[in-house]
Amino acid sequence: MELRHLYTFKVVTEVRGFTRAAEILGYAQSSVTAQIQSLEEELGTPLFDRLGKKVVPTDAGQRLLPYALEIIKMHASAKDAIQSSATLSGTLTIGAPESLASFRLPEIIRDYKKRYPEVKMILKPGMCWEMREFVRRGELDLAFLIEPETQETDLSIETLVEEKIALIAPRDHPLASYTTVTPNDLKNETILHTEPGCSYRLLIEKHLNSQGIFPSPDLEFWSIEAIKNCVMSGLGLSFLPLIAVRKELQEEKLVSLAWDDRPHRVATQLVYHRKKWLSPALQEFLSLVKQHAAEWG
Repeated sequence: MELRHLYTFKVVTEVRGFTRAAEILGYAQSSVTAQIQSLEEELGTPLFDRLGKKVVPTDAGQRLLPYALEIIKMHASAKDAIQSSATLSGTLTIGAPESLASFRLPEIIRDYKKRYPEVKMILKPGMCWEMREFVRRGELDLAFLIEPETQETDLSIETLVEEKIALIAPRDHPLASYTTVTPNDLKNETILHTEPGCSYRLLIEKHLNSQGIFPSPDLEFWSIEAIKNCVMSGLGLSFLPLIAVRKELQEEKLVSLAWDDRPHRVATQLVYHRKKWLSPALQEFLSLVKQHAAEWG
């Protein structure tokens, strides 16, 4: 039973004529006749008596009318519920590494929840390579990455902002007075590492190794806050995204050493599957992300 057939049946019933119904619906009269005949064949009973130029609903037609009206009404309500951005609902599952989840996303999520409180948001932490695989498998609606810029044939990846990597040290560290810090200056330094598989850790280790510097992997942390506190206590140096240490640098709890970070910069990137249907809730979130990213600079 097609919805358009029920809508045609409704209009014919209201105007009591096929010709007038065809004018209102913008159909040829033969199309109106064919739709009503198709509905009658499906139901196995006539729906109208043809009385000269007028048509009158049969008993079966009168019984069908309230159901047809209810189905048409429910269809309109369903469209409104799905298409209305004012009442967005559903669930968004978002992936991000700790640095972005802590220092880039909170303001975005706060603003989004203020606008669309009925949308449930799930934030899943993880490594950047994991995020890409989760997006591919449909386990995440979208993810944020912080790594060198990449492109994938099956993923839509958009760079939002370039991120600097800071080499941080305690305020009184001897290297704080150097105008330039080279890889060779780090030969005897303790480096506090982020977790294995971290994109910017791999990038920096590759560079240091190429200069003959092989930092010990004995001190690894899964928490950026733990790394910062250990650096402040004098346990060693560390490479972290500038956004993650900006507050401590401003408060002079840490110092950023003068090293050449240009070859080691990474970017915050937004990724989702190219074939994914972008729901209204997801479209609004993507739009808000880009608004915030325009102010990051």
